[in-house]
Amino acid sequence: MGTSNWKAALTAVVASGLLVAQGISAGPAPKAGALDLARLRAASGEPGNWYTGGRDKDGTYFSPLKTINAGNIGRLGFAWQYDLGAPRRGQEATPIVIDGVMYTSGTWGYVYALDAKSGRELWRYDPKAAYQAARNPCCDLVNRGVAVWKGRVYVASVDGRLHALDAATGRVAWIKDTIVDHKEPYSSTGAPIIAGRLVVIGNSGSDMGKNGVRGYVSAYDAETGAFRWRFYTVPPAPGKRFENPELKLADNTWDAGRGPDIRGGGTAWDGFAYDPDLDLVYFGTANAAPYDLREVGPSRFDALFTASIVALHAGTGRLAWHYQTTPHDQWDFDAVQKMVLADVPVGGRSRHVLMQASKNGYYYLLDRASGELLSAANYTYVNWASGIDMKTGRPIRTLQGDWSVTPKNVYPSWAGGHTWMPMSYSPDTRLTYIPVIDVPNVWVDMAHNGGTVKYLDGFFTLNGIMPDETYVAADLKELYGPLPELSTLQAERKEKLVRELIRAWDPAAQKVVWEHETSSGMRGYDGGILSTAGNLVFQGRGSGELWVYAADTGAVLKVIPTGTHIMAAPMTYTVDGEQYVAVQAGYGGAAITVGPAPESSAASRYENVNRIIVFKLDGGLVPAPPALVVPAFEKPPVQTASEAHIRAGEIKWIQECVRCHTFGTSVTPDLRKLNPGLQAMFKDIVLHGAVAPTGMERFDDILSEQDVDDIHAYLIDEAWKGWREQEAAAARK
Repeated sequence: MGTSNWKAALTAVVASGLLVAQGISAGPAPKAGALDLARLRAASGEPGNWYTGGRDKDGTYFSPLKTINAGNIGRLGFAWQYDLGAPRRGQEATPIVIDGVMYTSGTWGYVYALDAKSGRELWRYDPKAAYQAARNPCCDLVNRGVAVWKGRVYVASVDGRLHALDAATGRVAWIKDTIVDHKEPYSSTGAPIIAGRLVVIGNSGSDMGKNGVRGYVSAYDAETGAFRWRFYTVPPAPGKRFENPELKLADNTWDAGRGPDIRGGGTAWDGFAYDPDLDLVYFGTANAAPYDLREVGPSRFDALFTASIVALHAGTGRLAWHYQTTPHDQWDFDAVQKMVLADVPVGGRSRHVLMQASKNGYYYLLDRASGELLSAANYTYVNWASGIDMKTGRPIRTLQGDWSVTPKNVYPSWAGGHTWMPMSYSPDTRLTYIPVIDVPNVWVDMAHNGGTVKYLDGFFTLNGIMPDETYVAADLKELYGPLPELSTLQAERKEKLVRELIRAWDPAAQKVVWEHETSSGMRGYDGGILSTAGNLVFQGRGSGELWVYAADTGAVLKVIPTGTHIMAAPMTYTVDGEQYVAVQAGYGGAAITVGPAPESSAASRYENVNRIIVFKLDGGLVPAPPALVVPAFEKPPVQTASEAHIRAGEIKWIQECVRCHTFGTSVTPDLRKLNPGLQAMFKDIVLHGAVAPTGMERFDDILSEQDVDDIHAYLIDEAWKGWREQEAAAARK
């Protein structure tokens, strides 16, 4: 609806309330989810709404609201919560609120509509996603949000289907399958974006399978669901037809002799943006697949359009411009991080820019219309490159980044200096607030380094080992070959190896204004960021608290314990004149790929209850989830396997299982502690998906019965070790 129409509708709502109070019938309420371009452009005039994942058309994660401010933040407390239900997996979405209704998504691509004042459920939608797709996301069964437009709610379920729902009822308007080949490990975890009359969605899978998947972006008519266009990000196998003309440009940057089984990667799994004035849709692309491009061919070609920021004409899907952040990427430096559109002074004049704190450690400012590189500076410690050549736009690589001959410790790690967790840009302070991951990893060429493990699902023939103070090279030598010693890794810097920070970054001056090292101190446990005109910055932590800072100085103003790990970015809105702050909370995501939650984390003390937590002034204490009861080791079954089969099981476990399963407190079960019933079902669970609704799908396409027997034998062996330690500890008491 136009600006005048929505103002009239708003007036009608107020009038309706007055008439009802007087017992007089009134006309119908405004349509649910009534958002259009005119209203989105005027978002600053309705600061109580949060229209998109990043609130406005620019994706700033900034709110003009200031009822809650630096002067009264001490009064912030609990208002209400909503349980998102099972399974208890990572929560990464930021809710949308329009006219008092909250819309958000969760595990599998479920959609929830709630009364934003009370948390009362209005409707929920089960996408009935195919269970097989549950194992395809690299990093947990997550979803990063919905789009709302003209009375519809759009979500991509994990199996790659795009759903359009009636915003008032949750009823299906249409469903489209966006996956071109379900035999490949595609999935969808990102939020769709509205671009003009289209809804645009990408997918994920660059890290999966033996050769990854082939990335692309698809557009559908938002009203009817009719397919409009598809842009592939990497060329097809040599000799195959180019689906879009830009692929000829890309094909020149890949080895001509590559095999037909090379998929290429370059998926667009998060971080879309749209400029309605230019009618350009922007997205970043993931790493090349496989990571070791020597498997593709002997050259060092750039491998377009992987690790790139791409701009397309929304109406046609044709290329407007591209900028490759990491040519010939070999460190998993995706360029899919959230992008912010802003006006920033560059070279003495204001420029319309696209900003990204990229995974590779550099903060980029690009001209939105042309893609011209305006500035690039490292916002975190980087050692794979010494800088960006501003004439060519290319990184200046260092020898430290070359792991092809011997393992190297590289900053940032494959988790990135910044990953999917949203950053926030405040037009008041002109600062960007970035959740920074200052963590290295030792890149190992497993095919040639002499260890017994040659393949790792999600890493192909490489491994990116994240060292911390417990790292012992000798303990890993048999599996991965010779590795650098801990003392060698620590000698490079005075800082500890693993830390997370919140940094306030000045994009014009290219410098840090303030920072805090967080207590999580892990590898991507902390959450996204919200800033407000109340001079506030909000961030959830892996330790289970919501932290609030002064936006200008970084002073800590408030810490609220919640008992739940927070990864998603908070948001804020108003209903009936009262301001609320909301955040979606739940442990998981990439955290499950790097081990159990730290002992200091709430995730190690409480059950992982996925929930939306909402705050207001003069609220109460946040209810803590039930205490986590860590199951003891039951006496394991008798070990009947040979040592050779146990060791074979260990290798298969590392290759296929550790992407999701660890020993200790995590989202997924500790498989050393299975009860007798599950022990008996082990083969049926792994091969045939007996517990598929929990997210554990069948693996009979890549594991044989012998493989599963070997894995089970290895787990029984580890269970006996744990049980003996447990019994010995009990005896000492």
